[in-house]
Amino acid sequence: MNYWLVKTEPGTYSWNDLMRDKKTTWDGVRNFQARSNLKAMKKGDLAFVYHSGDEKAVIGIAEITKEFFPDPKDKEWAAVEIGFKKKLKNPVTLSTVKATKKLANMYLVRAARLSVQAVTQEEFDLVMALSEG
Repeated sequence: MNYWLVKTEPGTYSWNDLMRDKKTTWDGVRNFQARSNLKAMKKGDLAFVYHSGDEKAVIGIAEITKEFFPDPKDKEWAAVEIGFKKKLKNPVTLSTVKATKKLANMYLVRAARLSVQAVTQEEFDLVMALSEG
């Protein structure tokens, strides 16, 4: 299993929208590295859902329910389908991630603007532990 982080503006599509819809097409990504990450996602992989903008926090976990397919809005780009998995007990803010030395190499710290990022299992487990308090 692989782990990921996908970013969204809560005003565009929020965690609450995903909980309501149960699943959605994750499209609209227009960055080559992020597109490569979408193409690498496998059914069953888990992804943190991160609210960007003012909130700047990991909110929940989605599961990849359908692997890479052409973005319906532009066939040159990629999309996946994600489904609601679990809301985190407590959001994990970007400032908390940055203050955690064991997360210093996480893409969220090093390449903060990348909208679809790989996450190691160790990083995933640590963020989950931070959420538990």
